[in-house]
Amino acid sequence: MSRERIIATAAALREAERRRTARGRITAAEWPDLDVETAYAVQRALIEARLADGERRVGIKLGLTSRAKQERMGIDSPLTAVLTDAHILPADVPVPLDRLIQPRAEPEIVFVLGRELAGPGVTAAAALAAVDHVLGGIEIIDSRFLGYDFALPDVVADNASTALLVLGPELVPPLGLDLTLEAVALTVDGEVTATATGAAVQGSPAEALALAANALADRGESIPAGSIVFTGGMTDAVPLTAGTVVSAEFTSLGSIHLSAG
Repeated sequence: MSRERIIATAAALREAERRRTARGRITAAEWPDLDVETAYAVQRALIEARLADGERRVGIKLGLTSRAKQERMGIDSPLTAVLTDAHILPADVPVPLDRLIQPRAEPEIVFVLGRELAGPGVTAAAALAAVDHVLGGIEIIDSRFLGYDFALPDVVADNASTALLVLGPELVPPLGLDLTLEAVALTVDGEVTATATGAAVQGSPAEALALAANALADRGESIPAGSIVFTGGMTDAVPLTAGTVVSAEFTSLGSIHLSAG
């Protein structure tokens, strides 16, 4: 594993994002034997570059939290990616399509941690006990790979297609919430296109959080207190084009509305 190669790969991904130019898989030709462990090293280099440019780390997101998608990718726990303050989009600001390549939106249940969560051995109950507040959210994903065509190491290196994140208006204590049954209706241009519950996320968003904390521990990392955690898409992501209006209406977590500029 060459540090220079890792940094160069991270720089190429960042350049694709800056230029809004989708590219082919890293694993297709330039690094066919890239493995997941090394891909996380590329991800870290990518985030180090963003932090060096003045961004501030604010949390993590979980990817591939659907069991069906995990089976297709040959994994048994979610991917993790790093969130910075530059990823947060205020709810009243249109999605800036001129900054994105192939954006898609998906509703998520979001946690704010009241204390550090560190594995190994974290259970869903212990993970939920670390949560201070629960929110609804919409994630705008934007793969840097053509047509979202990637292998597992590619998407890990690309920070799990992270682009922008919109937080909902309601801060709800976790006590008394049934996150497995928390429902969302996703509306696109006034038409309901999908519905789901928290059970779509690893059986429970708390279970997804626990698995992510344990996977991070394997890499010598934890989730700091105060972190924002996007727990994974509850429905399939919908494409965003100019003028698209998307709403996510949750049972207990309020509603989020966004438009694509």
